[in-house]
Amino acid sequence: MCTHLGVSVLLGADDIDPEAVARCQICYVEGYLWSGDATRAASLKALEAAGKSGAIRAFTFSDRFLVNLFAADFRGLLREHCDLMFCNADEARAFCGQDSLRECAELFSSLVRRAFITDGKEGCLVVDEGKVVPVPGFAADAIDTVGAGDAFAGGVLYGLAHGFAPVKAARWGNYLASQVVQIRGPRLASVSLEKKVGILSAG
Repeated sequence: MCTHLGVSVLLGADDIDPEAVARCQICYVEGYLWSGDATRAASLKALEAAGKSGAIRAFTFSDRFLVNLFAADFRGLLREHCDLMFCNADEARAFCGQDSLRECAELFSSLVRRAFITDGKEGCLVVDEGKVVPVPGFAADAIDTVGAGDAFAGGVLYGLAHGFAPVKAARWGNYLASQVVQIRGPRLASVSLEKKVGILSAG
């Protein structure tokens, strides 16, 4: 996959309205924005505004190459400006310098209150207040993994915004990710939940 950031490369600090951020439940920032001076300033301004308003401050590593370039920055960002973070297994191992995802999760628990580490068909690890909980994935005939991380994050953030516990929110993330990998492209036309209500409602 070749990443194209589109119009987001034009984002700057002046584009961030703290009053608009203050009306949000969650402020979600992509690691891709860390690769430019102006977009980095915009990211920090948004996260600082969210911190002042009490919104949940969420950050995703976005890609392993960003971890390789900005690991030290990300470490400080997690400590000072984030309430929760997202990454996949490869990004976690690169950031932590560990092969064991459990050890990676334990390191994240010292940096941020909550973390969600995705691991393909295995599901994910949820780090919540120092506790590490594995959440299994859903069976899927994967043909294209583009968009899986975004679908997972969307499911988790939807759950948290509706008051779900982190593990229950992770089930929603795992389910949506399992659906998007079964189509070509990153967008689901619709999602059928009828057969999954019992599983998704648990926790």
